[in-house]
Amino acid sequence: MAKVARLARLDIADSDITHFTEQLAKVMDHFRDVDALDLSAVAPMTQPYPLVNVLRADEEQPCLDRDEVLAAAPAAEDGRFRVPPIIGLVD
Repeated sequence: MAKVARLARLDIADSDITHFTEQLAKVMDHFRDVDALDLSAVAPMTQPYPLVNVLRADEEQPCLDRDEVLAAAPAAEDGRFRVPPIIGLVD
């Protein structure tokens, strides 16, 4: 369980490892029960409820001038915002 917690980047105290290990075991047992069911007569589905798009229509709107926005940016390069690199900085 400690390895799973580390991989999921969860900060679990050593005193809670046993508790969470037991809970995870119960969840895995439930998955085994579901896997044992005969679902050959059940049609596969991708979504149990009908989905409705609640977003507004995608219509072109006036926007800010690119050169004006980039001129106000702390740093710009090749027509884009320049930001500090972030890859490799995660612990």
